[in-house]
Amino acid sequence: MSDVALDDRGRLTLPKEVRERYGDRYHVVQLPDGLKLIPVADDPLEALRDEFADVEKSAGELRKEAREAALDEAGR
Repeated sequence: MSDVALDDRGRLTLPKEVRERYGDRYHVVQLPDGLKLIPVADDPLEALRDEFADVEKSAGELRKEAREAALDEAGR
């Protein structure tokens, strides 16, 4: 972890190690207790494909499971 500061134009420079590991593009998310930087992949669609490459269920099956879980959690 390292400390960084904004320059006089409001820019933030991330350490080289962070940029090398996570890339150069980020979403800035405001949370109640601070900010979070979410790395943005160069090719977001390809990143999603890689993330879900081992999922064998269809989108419909996943949707149905999520709906059932939400109903159960709501005390159906």
